[in-house]
Amino acid sequence: MSDEPDAPKPVDEGAFGIDAFSLDDRLRLFHFAAAEKRHEYLWLLRAFDRGRANYQVLLHASDAVGLLERLAVDHPAAGAVGDDVQPLLDALADWQILDRSYDGTRAANLAEYRKRHYVYQFTQAGYRAYRSVEDVLGARLEDAQLSRLVFPDILGDLHALAEANAAGDAEEVYRKLGRLDSVLNEMAQRAARFYLMLGDLARTNDTRPEVFLAHKDTLLAHMREFTAELGRYAPLLAEAVEKAAATGVDRMVEYAAEADERLFRSPAERLADWRHRWDGIVHWFAEREHSETERLQDATVTAIRSVLALLRRVTEARRGGVSRESQLRHLAQWFTSCESDQDAHALFQAVFGLGAPRHIAVPYADPEQIPGRTSWWEAEPVELARTLVQSGRTPALHGPGRIERNDDRRALLRAGQLKEQAERRSAANALASDGVYGRTLDEPETQALLALLDVALAARVPASRLVTAASGSAHGVRLTLTPAEGSTTVDTVRGRLHLDGLRLEVTSS
Repeated sequence: MSDEPDAPKPVDEGAFGIDAFSLDDRLRLFHFAAAEKRHEYLWLLRAFDRGRANYQVLLHASDAVGLLERLAVDHPAAGAVGDDVQPLLDALADWQILDRSYDGTRAANLAEYRKRHYVYQFTQAGYRAYRSVEDVLGARLEDAQLSRLVFPDILGDLHALAEANAAGDAEEVYRKLGRLDSVLNEMAQRAARFYLMLGDLARTNDTRPEVFLAHKDTLLAHMREFTAELGRYAPLLAEAVEKAAATGVDRMVEYAAEADERLFRSPAERLADWRHRWDGIVHWFAEREHSETERLQDATVTAIRSVLALLRRVTEARRGGVSRESQLRHLAQWFTSCESDQDAHALFQAVFGLGAPRHIAVPYADPEQIPGRTSWWEAEPVELARTLVQSGRTPALHGPGRIERNDDRRALLRAGQLKEQAERRSAANALASDGVYGRTLDEPETQALLALLDVALAARVPASRLVTAASGSAHGVRLTLTPAEGSTTVDTVRGRLHLDGLRLEVTSS
């Protein structure tokens, strides 16, 4: 591959920064990563990045060589670039990764002035291209996780955003809204990388099952903790978004656009950008149908099921000693090791058995007339039905079989369901009428109370939830958890239920 750069296309002078580059120009920024001297280009750009970190933006060729020598102390590969970096600098400048400008300050006389000393620095687009390559080279693709610890911070930022908007603090609105936008983007990227990692794991489980089996417990616990936290915080986050919106969305967006210091964005563009960011937050948490949190939770639950199915396949494969893939790989090695085509045909016949005259499962009129070892190439053809040839189904001489319906069993199961539903409704009504304290709850009442507690405690906050009967009828009860001093005790046939700091109240809905 030649290192000679293509002739650069003219850049629109009316645009600014990276927006001045067309599609071909932006792709040219990555030529250094595929060039023949890509390692030399990479270390030279790393030297420019080292100088940029030290606020040394403009570099001569000699300055770049000096930075390469410093890098070679810790990284010997940087010393392979050598002292002749001028051709590399010119190529990077032609690719528009570096900006080249003339520096006449070093000319002590007219002869040196005519040598045209140049200084180089990163272009804005070139630095982004370089950093993207470094991010790919330095990424650990196995490091992917779901960020469940970010939910409390998001909830706190939403409350702070509502307070700042109500108080008219434009700078605080700008900071909180920008932080929420960046946190949500990072969480979405983390989730995407995590599910890509699961896909890679599923594709490599047959060759490396020990990797999956060693970490399956941690993986499942991580996903279950994330979906539990997401389910717990989802209603709280939706409520916080609604409270922030109640303080005035238009005023909030105007405050954020007012404090935005991006110089090359018009006020209308900044206003539209911040409104788009707020719409993204609403889509994440407060969308009435198919919010991003619901999609993320569904995807996590689906991933848990996929991991459990993968665990079952890996376990069965290890129990059997071999897997289907390993069997086919061994068989392919046997075929490639055959010395002749005759040996390969014999192996194929022994493995698949498709050469026998009865391989289509249709017998001859006289099975003893054709030996089973005779090849179907040599045996007499067998008569096949037209339906078998056209559709692959054997002809049926009778209609479909009668469907057996056990009506007595269905009626018995239905009666049992109705009885169970009636018992649940009766137990729920008894809890509402007689209360839960000062008596011993029987088994149906205990089951109903535990079911109501399971729903009420899922939010982890004092809340009221309406729970209908198991049949879905309109008869239900309302369970309320209220703070109480000390602990309360409910007597049941299973034992005593102690609630620390909580009191139960069951009323008819």
